[in-house]
Amino acid sequence: MEIIDAIILGIIQGLTEFLPVSSSGHLELGKAILGDNSVPEESLLFTVVLHFATALSTIVIFRKDILEMIKGLFTFKKNEETLFSIKIVISMIPAVIVGLFFEEQLEQLFGGNIMLVGFMLLVTALLLWLADKAKNTPKPVSNSNALVIGIAQAIAMLPGISRSGATISTSVLLGNDKTKAARFSFLMVIPLILGKIAKDILGGDLTFSSENSISLAFGFIAAFVSGLFACTWMISIVKKSKLTYFAVYCVIIGLIAIGFAFTH
Repeated sequence: MEIIDAIILGIIQGLTEFLPVSSSGHLELGKAILGDNSVPEESLLFTVVLHFATALSTIVIFRKDILEMIKGLFTFKKNEETLFSIKIVISMIPAVIVGLFFEEQLEQLFGGNIMLVGFMLLVTALLLWLADKAKNTPKPVSNSNALVIGIAQAIAMLPGISRSGATISTSVLLGNDKTKAARFSFLMVIPLILGKIAKDILGGDLTFSSENSISLAFGFIAAFVSGLFACTWMISIVKKSKLTYFAVYCVIIGLIAIGFAFTH
C-alpha cells in the first residue's frame, strides 16, 4: 500500500470512527475508490492498526474518566465510577456474542460490498435524524439502557451503520442526556476494540511484513491525530443537536455508494 493511500485511509478512519457516518463503511468505500489490492491478511492488519489508533485517541481524550473507573473497580466501592463501569460491561455483551458466534458471517459482508454499505448509510441517516429531533433530558444511562445501547452497537457491526451514530442515537431516543450519551458511546467501545485486537494477534490471523511498516506507521499517526480532533468535535456536535447535518451527508454518500455499486 502506498504511503499516501495509508494516510488517506487513516484520516478516514480517525474522523469516521467518532463522527456518525460509519468508519467501516467509509473504509470499504475508500479501499474501493483507491483500488486497494492488498491480500486479505495485509488488509486486516491495516484495519486493526487503524482501529488501535482511534482506540488510543479515545483513551487520551477520556483518560481521567478511565482512571476513575479503574480506581473505582479496584477499590470495590459502590460509587458512580464503579456503577458506570458495570454499565460498560453490560453494553459489551451483545457485541461479544455476535463477535464470537457470527464472526465469519460478518466478515463475508466486508470486502467491497458497496451496495450494502450504501443502504446501511441510509439507515444511519434515519437514526441520526430521529435523535436530533429528540428532546434533551438530564437522565443518565441506566443498566437496561446500557443493554439496549449494546444491542445497537452489535447491529452497527454491519458495514455502513455508524457505531457512534447508532449508539448515541439509541441512547438519546431512550431519553438520556446527549452529552452523557456521547461519553458512554465512546467509552463502551474501547474494551471491544482492544479485545478484538488481542484476539486477532493471539489467533495468528495477522501477518506483518517489514515492507508495509512505513505505510502502517503513517496510517496509524493519521488515524490517531484525526481521531483526537473528531472525538472532541463530536461531543460538541451532539450537545448542540447538529446531527441532522450528518444525516444529510449519510444520505448523499449512501446514494453515491449505491450508484457506484450499480455501475461497477
